[in-house]
Amino acid sequence: MKIREAGLPGLFVVDIERRPDERGYFARTLCEREFSAAGLPVRFVQSSVSVSSRKGTVRGLHFQKAPSSEGKLVTCVRGRIFDVAVDIRPGSPTYSRWASFELDEESKSLVYIPPGVAHGFQTLEDETVVSYQMTDFYRPDLSDGVRWDDPAFAIRWPLAATVISEKDRSLPDFEK
Repeated sequence: MKIREAGLPGLFVVDIERRPDERGYFARTLCEREFSAAGLPVRFVQSSVSVSSRKGTVRGLHFQKAPSSEGKLVTCVRGRIFDVAVDIRPGSPTYSRWASFELDEESKSLVYIPPGVAHGFQTLEDETVVSYQMTDFYRPDLSDGVRWDDPAFAIRWPLAATVISEKDRSLPDFEK
């Protein structure tokens, strides 16, 4: 696997290296030695999956407040997404900036979202499946977010939003 920094402090893209044979291919998606050497966490305590039926669905922008130290390792296992990370860590040199990535079932690349960075995505195909591994347990009392279309970020989403949950529609604007 190849691990590279991705525009915000602590944000990484993990590109898998395929080992093809007559059956298809095999690839590692996590290696304690390589993750540790790159400064990534190696302990994940929870896994989740989201399935979005319609192209254009937006999920996010979500994060967990302190004292949570939730980081996320995200990959698209079916379909394709426009994945976004927004730095909302006060004092960060990239405070309020965002980075985006296209993740899809073909590349199987992963993105590590560090604690204190809001995360969201938009599906670019119907029936898209996204898998997450988290470094901290979900706590409803620490769960938070900011609006996906907040003008403070001016994220250039690739499609018109087709489906957004009521919860995500009612998230507040970001306060710098």
